[in-house]
Amino acid sequence: MQRDDLIAYLADFLKVEEIDDVCPNGLQVEGKREVRKAVVSVSASEELFQRARVTKADMVIVHHGIIWKGGSGVVKGSYRKRIWALLEPNISLLAYHLPLDRHESIGNNALAAHGLGLHEVRPFGKYHGKIIGFAGMLPDGGMGGPQFFKKVEDFYGNKSLVFSFGPERIERVGIISGGAQEDIHEAVSEKMHAFITGEVSEYVMQLAKEEHIHFIAAGHYATERLGIKALGAHLSENFDIEVEYIDVPVPV
Repeated sequence: MQRDDLIAYLADFLKVEEIDDVCPNGLQVEGKREVRKAVVSVSASEELFQRARVTKADMVIVHHGIIWKGGSGVVKGSYRKRIWALLEPNISLLAYHLPLDRHESIGNNALAAHGLGLHEVRPFGKYHGKIIGFAGMLPDGGMGGPQFFKKVEDFYGNKSLVFSFGPERIERVGIISGGAQEDIHEAVSEKMHAFITGEVSEYVMQLAKEEHIHFIAAGHYATERLGIKALGAHLSENFDIEVEYIDVPVPV
């Protein structure tokens, strides 16, 4: 498949023009025109690019790329090493950040909502005026806190940091993957019993205690594996491209 045709397809499929982001979504480094094999992963790194080269990949697609608004743009140090690890073997780099969080079928948050068994799933959580998360209801009158916290850990395959200050039975749950701890305020305003994100900040514990909400930091990396893996499966199923997922785990 031609690189530019794939980029155009993904721009439409992931609706990249619908949301303002902190990075360019789509092509970040140009490589080969023809794509026979793509590697998908969560975050860009020199290690990922070197491993992709070993697999003879023509393209790497990630959730967290190497170009961010506010960056200096100076090509030196690790930034230079990452770029060279792509340019030397002529590998393209594509990145999809918020579009992959908010997508209604293969996004990190939609997949988590359905994977955790929520019913009545609906959009939840705004970023730059666009909703990127999802919320829903646990069935059968909800679930006890310890049981639900274990369910979250089992689902993401990662140890969670939990501030358990909400009701004994959890029914209303909001989910925004990654570093969305500040959206605890919206979870409170929408009367969620539990809020799941990836990271935590210092102020969150006391806020959760005062607002009587369960806060679950399930890991930034762990909560954002879902979407990129689903995107890889989507491409493999719909195009004549070999796709391989490479895990470069981060314990955050």
